[in-house]
Amino acid sequence: MEHGTAVSIQHKPFSWPWWKGAPGQIPIVVLGIIIFFVTLVYIVPTPQSMIDLVQQENVKGAKYKAGTNNYVDSYNKLMKSDFTPEEVAHKMVLCVAMLFSVALLWGTEAITLAATDILVGLILYIFMILPINEISKAYMKDAVFFILGVLVLAAAVGVTGLDRRIGNILLGKIKGLKGFCFIFFPVLAVISGFLSEHALVALLCPILVLVYMEGEKAGCSKKELQALACTLFLGICFAANVGGSGSPAVGGRAAIMVGYFSDYGMPMSFGRWMMYGLPVVPPLALACGLWIYISVARKTGPARTMDLGSVMRKGVEGIGPLRGKELLMAIFFAAQVVLWIGASAIIGLGGATMLIVFFILVTKLMTWEDVQQRVRFDVVGLYAGACAMGVALKYTGAGVWIAQNFVNLLPEAFHTGMGIVVASSLITTIVTNFMSDGAAVGALGPVVLPMAAIGDVHLWKVGLACSFGSSYAHAMIVGTVNNAIAYGLAKHPETGEQLLTPLDFVRVGLPFVFISMAILWLVAFFGYWQILPWPAVTG
Repeated sequence: MEHGTAVSIQHKPFSWPWWKGAPGQIPIVVLGIIIFFVTLVYIVPTPQSMIDLVQQENVKGAKYKAGTNNYVDSYNKLMKSDFTPEEVAHKMVLCVAMLFSVALLWGTEAITLAATDILVGLILYIFMILPINEISKAYMKDAVFFILGVLVLAAAVGVTGLDRRIGNILLGKIKGLKGFCFIFFPVLAVISGFLSEHALVALLCPILVLVYMEGEKAGCSKKELQALACTLFLGICFAANVGGSGSPAVGGRAAIMVGYFSDYGMPMSFGRWMMYGLPVVPPLALACGLWIYISVARKTGPARTMDLGSVMRKGVEGIGPLRGKELLMAIFFAAQVVLWIGASAIIGLGGATMLIVFFILVTKLMTWEDVQQRVRFDVVGLYAGACAMGVALKYTGAGVWIAQNFVNLLPEAFHTGMGIVVASSLITTIVTNFMSDGAAVGALGPVVLPMAAIGDVHLWKVGLACSFGSSYAHAMIVGTVNNAIAYGLAKHPETGEQLLTPLDFVRVGLPFVFISMAILWLVAFFGYWQILPWPAVTG
């Protein structure tokens, strides 16, 4: 049975097996989340801090509608209404309740992912958190089209057979899972800082499905196959994630922070970013390999010593020269990379990707029936739901309220000096696991950057900590685009079974979040950052 679909086994209603359920239908978890949501929204009084926040003017990190300077006026202008501060604050409560409820549903899969994706929109509609047209726009962000396009692109690479040839190039020399973890991961992480990490993950996933199939043929048990799937798909996903510290070319989260630096009159060059960020990538990637090997790879049974290079070479035997549909797909993929680099600033990453998808369909490299069978539309919806929640958090001020309260909870040591730098990375990592990385940096950057002057610490240190922290969202599918792509493409080619579960991200990814943070702090913040030169001007 495909993971994430409703269970077919019928149990007596309200019996313990019925309450316990299975992925896609777990009544006891659903009941708990309903109680949590109702309690937070209707029973617990609206915090006074929320009522005060919506009335404050020019709050750090706030995003207001043009011509307004507080959340009450801004939200009323958005809704074309006349809400009181208490009513606006209650909308903020609704957003906080929605964020944590939906995150729990995504993490536990108590209902199907598709149902949870729709639930986000239903809450926004039913409770009138955003205007109808704004809800639609929130679901149709450029990032959503990008995710959809990348999934189609990866499927086309597999359909045309190009994945086998590329797999042989990338993995042809890797002997076993040890080499995969300790050689390939560092290479992938460094490359991810300069090329499109999302494209690399999308390209590798169909290739790794072939490796998974070989593990099946090798006689791995169900438990060993699950460990193999986690090793392959979570491994490349996490390695690509940590590569996000390497350079500002990594994507939206870095570009947003570079823009903030310019707004503060302290623009940062490409080389400067690399000097501060690239040295921490290899230790992070090696730690990723060590953690993946210890936690899952060594539990893969016969697959642990499987020669990945042999699998790749076997896959390309007799395929001949690059020609026909395979050659055309290679041209399209190269064109895609060029468009991402050269045209995304004009037509967006989503527009650049959907343009290639159009040509893939027009040239019949894939049919629409292929797309329907091979693309996980619920994963696309999952990212769309995360984008919609991000818009609601921005307009109501809920995102700023969460950030402020988190900072206030920290000890005084985190309010000055390097403590602010640590706090900036910590809060960004936590928030990014529930939102997209770009949205988290966009929302939190204006909150944490002003703290640099307060704590007498360099502005760049706080900003880089925020941006780097957004690269370590390993515990939730929505944390990074890489996570969503890996989850969407980790699918058995014959049975359609989902090879990863949301719980796998939590089980394997959450400990690695803490490992990543510890390495960032020890190796970068309190390591080589202490001996590197920083411009004289401080935040």
